[in-house]
Amino acid sequence: MSSPNTDNPRSFDELVEEAVAAPTAGWDFSWFDGRATEARPSWRYAEAMAGRLAGAGASLDIQTGGGEVLASAPTLPPLAVATEGWPANVAKATALLHPRGVAVVASPEDAPLPFAAEAFDLVTSRHPVKAHFDEIARVLRPGGTYFAQHVGPASVFEVVEYFLGPQSPETRNARHPDLERAEAAAAGLEVVDLRSERLRMEFFDVGAVVHFLRKVIWMVPDFSVEKYRSVLIELDERIRADGPFVAHSARHLFELRKP
Repeated sequence: MSSPNTDNPRSFDELVEEAVAAPTAGWDFSWFDGRATEARPSWRYAEAMAGRLAGAGASLDIQTGGGEVLASAPTLPPLAVATEGWPANVAKATALLHPRGVAVVASPEDAPLPFAAEAFDLVTSRHPVKAHFDEIARVLRPGGTYFAQHVGPASVFEVVEYFLGPQSPETRNARHPDLERAEAAAAGLEVVDLRSERLRMEFFDVGAVVHFLRKVIWMVPDFSVEKYRSVLIELDERIRADGPFVAHSARHLFELRKP
């Protein structure tokens, strides 16, 4: 997401129709250029991941999306595998990663990983819906590493609560790094590094919000333009009158080791 184009004469309907027509497969966010911004974590996950991949012998990327982050690595291990559960993303990741020698395996996000124990010395993931630490520990070799960037608690909840109203403390605290640290420890994994940041986001028109909610479907699970049209009209008027809608994403970096 990049710098804004705030001088936008297009109508509400034009903005929404464009957002609804835009494809949502994969994790390419270039559509948001000029329409939304999001600060990036200081640890530069993709670059740090690439460094670890260059030194690995066998790697697994969990919930790879369209494969864009994994494909950005200049050097991949001799054995590189990725999993993905959403069929549209499986097709996109396969087209992108197969030419790099990566095997893409269609696997539901909540299913056990379809690999033998101790198959990989590096497991990576960027924004898994849920990290199943027991399965990660099972497929890691002794001394192996889990290196991932997770979505943190109450991420972009300014948007969520604008549409759904105030959320419970339990919902807001889900994905808290302390909870995930405890889950990782229970699975027998040691924490090498854990860092958290909250990062500013800005949406410059209502179409950017519509596309975001269509792409990141778990934010407002029942979202549709028809159901939330009155809320979207109100949001459009607010952005035109007051400027960008501001939210904050939550991210944490995990580096875990299997003893």
